[in-house]
Amino acid sequence: MEVLKDHVFKRIAVVGGGAFGTALAQTLRLAGRDVALWARSAAVVAEINDRHTNSTYLPGVTLDPQLIATTDLGMVARADLVLMVTPAQATRATAEALARYVAPSVPIVICAKGIEQASGQRLSSIVGGIVPGSPIAVLSGPGFAADVVRGLPTAVTLAVADADMGAALAGAMGYRNFRIYWCGDMAGVELGGAVKNVVAIAAGIVVGKKLGASAHAALVTRGFAELRRFCAMQGAQAETMQGLSGFGDLLLTASSPQSRNMSLGIALGEGLRLSDILASRKSVSEGVATAAAVVALAQKHGLDMPIAAAVHGICSGAITVDAAMDGLLSRPFKAED
Repeated sequence: MEVLKDHVFKRIAVVGGGAFGTALAQTLRLAGRDVALWARSAAVVAEINDRHTNSTYLPGVTLDPQLIATTDLGMVARADLVLMVTPAQATRATAEALARYVAPSVPIVICAKGIEQASGQRLSSIVGGIVPGSPIAVLSGPGFAADVVRGLPTAVTLAVADADMGAALAGAMGYRNFRIYWCGDMAGVELGGAVKNVVAIAAGIVVGKKLGASAHAALVTRGFAELRRFCAMQGAQAETMQGLSGFGDLLLTASSPQSRNMSLGIALGEGLRLSDILASRKSVSEGVATAAAVVALAQKHGLDMPIAAAVHGICSGAITVDAAMDGLLSRPFKAED
């Protein structure tokens, strides 16, 4: 596969004008890159260009005046590098729209965290199949958009098959306060970021039910055990699960109400209905759809994942929060993994 000469990535297109897409676009400006940010909403685009803010997703933040936003997806044709930051369940449709514009050999970095619910496929497999001429990478790890956009220190992992490409992408996307470590374990980085969202919902439910710090610690630890088993089943490396895109991302997402998935779990634990929670939000909580995909894959391979199953049962309306908690606490005693 031919790659751009010398791995030069100066013009970068960010596809997705939500919180994290905007934060990454701002980060790339801090790294000195020419950035075009695509957003579906004309109102969001106009605000970014005219007022240098995105109050819908990142209130109180001033963006670089040189950050250009557009509703024209054709701007991708001029890019040396494309970042996909649309929701996981929209990845297939986004990739199909991008395919007509992405120049041959231009890398695509997937920045969403999830598994396609309908097919159970990883996002990299979907994008790679639709845009076969582009090297595919995955960016994941512990980074809240509100921290990243303000330039607060953050470290993440970039998974890509070619180490030279990883170094080049890290150099293009990173800077002093946005540290990028690269590795070749695409499955581990991708799945760790997806499954931790499911565990974060469960952790939020524990907090919402006011079950205490001890219960929260137990839930996150046992959830991490499920995450490791699931990712190993999919071919991930154990070392990756201990790193930023596994343990690190889980530590952040399952310990702060700033997390969309944990805050959704808190609301569920407090007795709110999922439909009401989702209707009140502009941003997507990826763990809801991912829970369904994870449980389906686990059942297919005979893998026991009681916490993920409980989250899916609650989100699908099959069981109540109280019934789910009772089911988890009634499980037989067993040896720890």
